[in-house]
Amino acid sequence: MALPRVLSVAAVCAVTTIGLVVPTSAASAAPALVSDPAAVVNPFIGTSNAADDFPGADVPFGMVQWSPDTPSRPDGGGYEYNDSSITGFSLTHIAGPGCDAMGDVPFLPTVGAVDGGATEAFSHTNEKADAGYYRVKANSGITTELTATTRSGMGRFTFPATKQANLLIKLAGSQTPVSGTGVTVVSSTEVVGSVTTGHFCGASPTYTVYFAAKFDRPFTTSGTFSTAAAAAVPQARPGSPRTTQEAAPQLAGPNGEYLTFDTTANQVVQARVGISYVSTGNAQANREAENADRTFDAVHQSAHDAWNTMLNRIRIAGGTSSQQTVFYTALYHALQHPNVYSDTNGQYPGFDNTTHTAAAGHAQYANFSGWDIYRSQAQLSALLAPAQASDMAQSMVNDYAHSGRLPKWSLNNGETYVMVGDPGTAILADYYAFGARAFDTRAALAAMVKEANTQNNVRPGQNYLTSPGYLPTNGQWNCCNFYGPVSTQLEYNTADFALSAFAGSLGDTADQVKFANRAQTWKALFNPATGFMQPREADGSWTSGFNPASGSNFVEGTSWQYTGMVPFNVGGLAQAFGGNAKMIAYLDKVLAGFHGSGGSQADLGNEPSIELPWEYDYVGQPYKAQRIIRQVQDGIWTDKPNGLAGNDDLGTMSAWYVWSALGMFPETPGTADFALGSPLFTQALVTLPTGNTLTINAPAAADNAPYVQSMTLNGTSWNNAYLPPSIITTGGTVDYTLGTTANTSWASTPSSAPPSYPGTGAPVAPTGPIASALTGKCADVDHSAVANAAHIQLWDCNQSNAQRWVAPGDGSLQAMGKCMDVSNSGTTNGTKVQLWDCNNSAAQQWQQTSGTLLNPQSGRCLDVPNSTTTNGTQLQIYDCNQTTAQKWTAPA
Repeated sequence: MALPRVLSVAAVCAVTTIGLVVPTSAASAAPALVSDPAAVVNPFIGTSNAADDFPGADVPFGMVQWSPDTPSRPDGGGYEYNDSSITGFSLTHIAGPGCDAMGDVPFLPTVGAVDGGATEAFSHTNEKADAGYYRVKANSGITTELTATTRSGMGRFTFPATKQANLLIKLAGSQTPVSGTGVTVVSSTEVVGSVTTGHFCGASPTYTVYFAAKFDRPFTTSGTFSTAAAAAVPQARPGSPRTTQEAAPQLAGPNGEYLTFDTTANQVVQARVGISYVSTGNAQANREAENADRTFDAVHQSAHDAWNTMLNRIRIAGGTSSQQTVFYTALYHALQHPNVYSDTNGQYPGFDNTTHTAAAGHAQYANFSGWDIYRSQAQLSALLAPAQASDMAQSMVNDYAHSGRLPKWSLNNGETYVMVGDPGTAILADYYAFGARAFDTRAALAAMVKEANTQNNVRPGQNYLTSPGYLPTNGQWNCCNFYGPVSTQLEYNTADFALSAFAGSLGDTADQVKFANRAQTWKALFNPATGFMQPREADGSWTSGFNPASGSNFVEGTSWQYTGMVPFNVGGLAQAFGGNAKMIAYLDKVLAGFHGSGGSQADLGNEPSIELPWEYDYVGQPYKAQRIIRQVQDGIWTDKPNGLAGNDDLGTMSAWYVWSALGMFPETPGTADFALGSPLFTQALVTLPTGNTLTINAPAAADNAPYVQSMTLNGTSWNNAYLPPSIITTGGTVDYTLGTTANTSWASTPSSAPPSYPGTGAPVAPTGPIASALTGKCADVDHSAVANAAHIQLWDCNQSNAQRWVAPGDGSLQAMGKCMDVSNSGTTNGTKVQLWDCNNSAAQQWQQTSGTLLNPQSGRCLDVPNSTTTNGTQLQIYDCNQTTAQKWTAPA
């Protein structure tokens, strides 16, 4: 019996061994890393469904984006996949900005009689694009091929054999209103010209783009043309309070220029076109410096190689071919903006409309979609392109030097004040945190602190953060497209925290502490009774009629979507809710859908919601983050033209996808803190700014296996829902074990949560009542008014916002977002004291001396007329006399 038993075991072993040999061999042959990611990119993703990406040719962060436009002319991208004709191939585009933009100097090849309003019908079966290249054969038989360098484009146009092969240059064909055009025929092979346009989202700034086109053969005739096409009119971003002019500006200059070629013997016409924002001479110089005499195929190959250099900084293996295409297309879209703005000689127009020169070896950049990119794209560009991102940061510092403000939402050299918050501060902090550090950090910090401490156009209403401590619904803003006070304050809070983190990195501990504490003023907007961020009146009452599914007092979102927007202190938000369980209940409800249904669900196609799924990491349920992020990836992102929901916002949404596919997200602006999800691919190799490599291994990664079972970091068990920020410097190896069912215990303890930053709890400045020696009386703002000239009066002390005074350390006393002010800077006895916009004048200076409040300019003291105790008596200045009427206890 023993022998059969042994044979039986041997037989089983043999079967088992045979059964394992093949799978083990197959498993050892791990999926290969993608070798040519530029060839995997599909630029048509995002060209429908309002993502507004463009399919044409460019290079990373290039000045030129030579791309087709179609009649629907989506904002910025200019191309709608569902259209069936092309209106032109314009030289400049931006990806999904939310308003009409760019689309400057469209070229259109035609045959036959010149028609300035011509379009060319086409079929997608005759269209192709990859990273750095675009081709289409129109129904007319004309084939257009486009490629690009940083500051120039190259076109190869193959016509039918004809004596009437035309290139129309639609000078007035920009997306935004064109006020001036010019064109000069330099020779039979070259034309130069310019277009003046602008008014992005209805804003006032304009810019001039210059072009210089040179052809490989002479044109036979040329001339200007007119068109009956309707001129573009200024357009405001949906939801913005900005009003726009109804009529297009009067055009000075021709609508366009036509060039006619004889293609009977040679059907190919090649064009090399340089652009500049300084002059036609610089446009010519840019063209000659980057493409003096190269062949089309050589330029195409260089563009392809430039993209591969950048895209290969994240190498992936595994996943489906569709997932690889979506990933590398998202990475491609995330690295198109901001854009080189200086010429090869370094010149560029500054925000002061003066020509400046970038430092040798560096470039000036433009087009900062601030409200968007600080959340995901800035971090990714710094991580993968630290040299370029450092120049972007220095460009922002230069912009501040030229204009006195950091870019908020700037297009070319104009600030548009589109959207809200102070995103420039967060962007600079993001760049630094993720390894882009070759810029003037001290000048950057000084600019950030100045904007955060003084009244300015970038931060309208921030005076209310001092007193009453939040942006009231009934505040006075006076400037710059202000709207949505709840959203705006949450943006200011995030900017303050990012400033705190940046200051701390540079050793400025005073500002680190100050702004970390001021960032916590979100607590004044959180109503624990409802569990929502709510609008609030200046007197402290909650604004009536609140509906958490309404966008009233919010920006492109609702309270459901914004209540979680405390990315630097999610732990503190959970405490405000009353504990993790209540925070989880909120997340479960808002993340029950991803398309903003009814205003009560998250909208993962727009920025205010993109941080929400990761917040499960902070409350002990990272497995829900893993599940929901995978659902979002599968539900919103595809390899089709409509495979992106909502504006790409200059690569912000695409950057979110890249981070999510790597299994991590930079949740806290201004830091390199990563909240974790789970990887989509079996392996990813990330080249870091230091040259080190971050390796992410997940051999069991699959679409249906998003759940982390366990994880190691550099070979040691890691039971945390975050990675240490040092990993972007040191690199390392992260190994995931993934599965199809949730491990609810992994990283579920409080110590496993990513960091939250609550500040020290100290007030930003001394705060309290100004109490009179007249018993029970205080200095009070009449009816909690926020208007200039509101009376400062005597009233029973009641701890209301009308009696909440702050001494910020500059000699002023502030309440309701304004300053205690001597009316008309008076100096005589009996001059009344009022509330007024803080202006650093002598009328707003007060010194606490021997229990009095002295106004040095007048030499007189704050006084209760006739020592009355009557409520409503307006205060005055009077000769200092040490009476009870002039004795005050004030914050100091």
